[in-house]
Amino acid sequence: MQLSIIIVNYNVKYFLEQCLCSVQKAIEHLEAEVWVVDNASSDNSIHYLQAKFPWVNFKANLKNVGFAKANNQVLNECRGKYILFLNPDTLIPEDSLTGCITFMETKTDTGALGIRMIDGTGAFLPESKRAFPSPLTSLYKMVGLSSLFPTSAIFSRYYLPYLNEYENCEVDVLSGAFMLVRKNVLTELKGFDEAFFMYGEDIDLSYRIQKLGYKNYYFGSSTIIHFKGESTRRGSLKYVKIFYKAMSIFVKKHYAGKSAHLFTSFLHLAIWLRASASAISPFGLQKGSFLFNSFNKSGRSEKKIKTIKKRNKILVAGTKEECEEVKTLLANGGLGEITIEHLYLNAENKNELAAISNPYGATEIIFCSEKLSYSWIIDKIQHLPKKISFRFHAKGTGSIVGSDFKNTTGIVVAARKREQK
Repeated sequence: MQLSIIIVNYNVKYFLEQCLCSVQKAIEHLEAEVWVVDNASSDNSIHYLQAKFPWVNFKANLKNVGFAKANNQVLNECRGKYILFLNPDTLIPEDSLTGCITFMETKTDTGALGIRMIDGTGAFLPESKRAFPSPLTSLYKMVGLSSLFPTSAIFSRYYLPYLNEYENCEVDVLSGAFMLVRKNVLTELKGFDEAFFMYGEDIDLSYRIQKLGYKNYYFGSSTIIHFKGESTRRGSLKYVKIFYKAMSIFVKKHYAGKSAHLFTSFLHLAIWLRASASAISPFGLQKGSFLFNSFNKSGRSEKKIKTIKKRNKILVAGTKEECEEVKTLLANGGLGEITIEHLYLNAENKNELAAISNPYGATEIIFCSEKLSYSWIIDKIQHLPKKISFRFHAKGTGSIVGSDFKNTTGIVVAARKREQK
């Protein structure tokens, strides 16, 4: 078998639903298997997804054992020559997996491969390629200087801004959101270090892969969507504390003497600075994102979001059947009395989708994937005006998903009905 894909899920069944639809297209011409490990989700994920995706191997944990351990639980059962660790809040294009495997077959010194990632707005995610976290580099990241100066070779060195995001190149650290690793390498390393509960395990594995004599590569020839923000809000104090704990484990494991003491001191300083920033502003350094997240917790709040955004037209790019599905989901999604104009586009003829490039004042586009390829959709959202919100729906699914801010939970539209448990 060429490929085994492992996805760890925790309370994001609708994002995982859309993810698996994209995965199904991407493995069509590969000998592959897919594993979903559910970390005791409370949203009825297993029951909801098993019936929809009978070709997926599901494993349900009775408690949340963390990202590293959940992946390791099925590692020995995987039969693929390559193992892909994939986040549930991702969408991948049809040719991404074959392209990555071909690259690794050509470059035999490759131990692991990452990929170019964009968020739900089409913006490049700098964590797609990273350097190892030296003390100063980690400090700059944790206090937010890397975000303030994203192109700086000093303050944003962690994200290697001097490397072209569209070119394949050797890097130090790969993201656990999409990490393709040789099975024999993982067997020798015994998978992820389970001392890491959340965050840091990908840094540790990348480091150990290099120590074993292999190289880590960034694959800029293909792009995936990583919505992010589906667990801990990035940029929040809670996230910084979790990241600090993970980095402390990494330091104790791989650094010694004065270097370890210096690193730990910098990490403590970063926590203090971020805590001070949060005390000054109730919304911290990500005020707009925090405000959006606070609105997104109830049906009443969601209606307020729609009012703020002054949404008056939605374009639905898909077949007639998909458009009807979207219309039903929007009507039954508990969004309240909102006037929505639909422009139906026949996705069977891409020439008729030329209107997408000039979307007639629309504030939101919902892309459907029965006839449209994920490759086409991913390319398109990177070139459309940023004032437009993008949503995604696969035919036959019960949801529409998207994300307008990378530091907050995403947007889900689903029919509000009682699910059997």
